[in-house]
Amino acid sequence: MTLYTRFAAHLDAALDALVASGDLPAGLERRAVTVEPPRDVTHGDLATNAAMVLAKPAGTNPRALAEKIAAELEKLDEVSAVSVAGPGFINLALTDATWRDELQAINADGDAYGRSKAGEGVTVNVEYVSANPTGPMHMGHCRGAVVGDALASLLEWVGHKVVREYYVNDAGGQVDTLARSAHLRYREALGEDVGEIPEGLYPGDYLKPVGAKLAAEHGDAFVGKPEEEWLVLFRKEAVAAMLVMIKADLALLGIHHDLFSSEAELQAEGKPEAAEKWLREHDLVYDGLLEAPKGETPEDWEPVELPLFRSTRFGDDQDRPIKKSNGQWTYFGADLAYHFQKAQEADQLIDIWGADHAGTVKRIVAAVAALTGGKTRFDVKLVQMVRLLRAGEPVKMSKRSGNFVTLADVVNEVGKDVVRFTMLTRKADAQMDFDFAKVVEASKDNPVFYVQYAHARVASLHRKRADAAIACADADLSLLDTRELALVKLAAQFPRVVEGAAGAREPHRIAFYLYDLAAEFHALYNMGNDDPARRFLLTDNVPVTCARLFLADAIGQVIRNGLSIMGVEAVQELN
Repeated sequence: MTLYTRFAAHLDAALDALVASGDLPAGLERRAVTVEPPRDVTHGDLATNAAMVLAKPAGTNPRALAEKIAAELEKLDEVSAVSVAGPGFINLALTDATWRDELQAINADGDAYGRSKAGEGVTVNVEYVSANPTGPMHMGHCRGAVVGDALASLLEWVGHKVVREYYVNDAGGQVDTLARSAHLRYREALGEDVGEIPEGLYPGDYLKPVGAKLAAEHGDAFVGKPEEEWLVLFRKEAVAAMLVMIKADLALLGIHHDLFSSEAELQAEGKPEAAEKWLREHDLVYDGLLEAPKGETPEDWEPVELPLFRSTRFGDDQDRPIKKSNGQWTYFGADLAYHFQKAQEADQLIDIWGADHAGTVKRIVAAVAALTGGKTRFDVKLVQMVRLLRAGEPVKMSKRSGNFVTLADVVNEVGKDVVRFTMLTRKADAQMDFDFAKVVEASKDNPVFYVQYAHARVASLHRKRADAAIACADADLSLLDTRELALVKLAAQFPRVVEGAAGAREPHRIAFYLYDLAAEFHALYNMGNDDPARRFLLTDNVPVTCARLFLADAIGQVIRNGLSIMGVEAVQELN
């Protein structure tokens, strides 16, 4: 039990005591009660809103209730002072011994510090990347891939069972275009001069090996033959080859999915029909006339009766068709069936989508709410595109033109860890520039460097200790002063940051926190430049050295744990 969870339990016990004494009604909802650091550090170490949350339902004055809660909390040995501020906020100052105990806990827990069982027994399906299987991964896919993978790791840290899923869009027109493009490369492999790649086909050289393989296996059997004789075969072979390439590209980022679900297989198994049947039985799909698109006049619009999902019941602005007029499933219809399938296997669902899909979020959220009776938590996290810069100029990315920078190119140039960390340095829905020079820059302005430098400094302290022949059998933590304990207080926030980030589905919070922790560590470390007595290594004062190294170890441990969540390896030294 970490410090914040322990004090949440202390607060619960205090509230229970007030219930027992008749000062507080039994059965009050406490979920909105928090224990967290105060916004102003001069107010103390911890703050709680308990009185503000519970006073109204308890029918009492918040400040009067706060005074009673404070009186209970003052009884704790770990608390040095309690004060009530404003209308009823309660601030607590903890003893130095409490913070020294937490420092001990960080190093004792080691790689497990920050893990919890908050999500135990709840399975979460995280679907991410899900790029069309029509070419290699490019930087347009990278950010969503990293955000999804880090989020999956974050959820595992708080005890969830996580299924990492990739939805293969292999049933749309884009894979027919891929098959035709592969057929062109197949003919080229057999010696035909195909000239310029026709408009509308995928021109990338990555399809040449696919064509060569088909030529080796089938000879000229499909040269000059009608499309219906080869389209299905070439589509299957090309999609399979693209998936091999995609998996290899993702592996460069350390990303491995548990499940690849095929849209084509979903449709072949009749899953959309099953979903439609269920929805009709529950009066959530009906046959009706689709409204004319905005801007269309009645003269321009011919009403067509289509099966419509009642998405307006769930906050959408109009009911949505699940089939086209030709009987094929709309993208929404197929997506609805896919989420129906996912909800059978998981308690919670998360989709990581590109920001260009923002317009469809409301309808799919409505559909999942309908399909699960509102019992399944479903989050769609939108990820903005990354603007890739080289020499100050944006690099264009277009899979259709073949002029794009692949994920593999970028990882090979700057490294997996730099790419992963950088993708988490801003909120997912905020615009991002990826500048090749800045992401490897050795400066405070580069969070990747700044955090890794902090960890490398901790490692270097131990090399210097060994060189100085200083042995630390144990550490007297009472030798740590107020400035050093302030760093412990920040490190102790890590478990609550992890739980908060997981609950909000925001892995970037880990990167932000690590930057703040690294900044405080560097500030403490650099004090030794002006005041030799503040240095971590004092050859003439071994007890203080050992206490400070114990503190440095804890900071290094928290950084390693945070980087682990992000899928980044902590370095021992910087080149």
